[in-house]
Amino acid sequence: MSGKRLYLEDLQVGQRFTSASHALDEAQILAYARQYDPQPFHLDAEAAKDSLFGGLAASGWHTASITMRLLVDGGMPLAGGIIGAGGELAWPRPTRPGDVLTVETEVLEIKPSRSRPDRGMALMRIRTLNQAGEPVQVFTVNTVVHRRPA
Repeated sequence: MSGKRLYLEDLQVGQRFTSASHALDEAQILAYARQYDPQPFHLDAEAAKDSLFGGLAASGWHTASITMRLLVDGGMPLAGGIIGAGGELAWPRPTRPGDVLTVETEVLEIKPSRSRPDRGMALMRIRTLNQAGEPVQVFTVNTVVHRRPA
């Protein structure tokens, strides 16, 4: 986490951030699934052919974890860290072996807190895209953002 960190005052509605990329392979999908989401369509390419996914797919939670890593590594450079306060999460298509994921974030709304002058909320749309630019995850989230210290 290097570079300039942004405070609430630095954000503008419509502002966008783009992360670095992460290449996902079958070994990563299997390792994550074995530890956290051991379902056949995440663990076995042959069994996955007969599933809703029609082939091996990463766990949605794996996609979410990669998204978070890309955000923390500079895809959403917020001072004080990235602190979610609830939102809506969707996986419109599966993440597959060979996908290269990139995260695009857009600021939708900014609200300074009335009761806590040191922070505010920013509504963000965080889209995780595959190499074809297709969304594999869309997370619309309220994010706690620190205000610049006096």
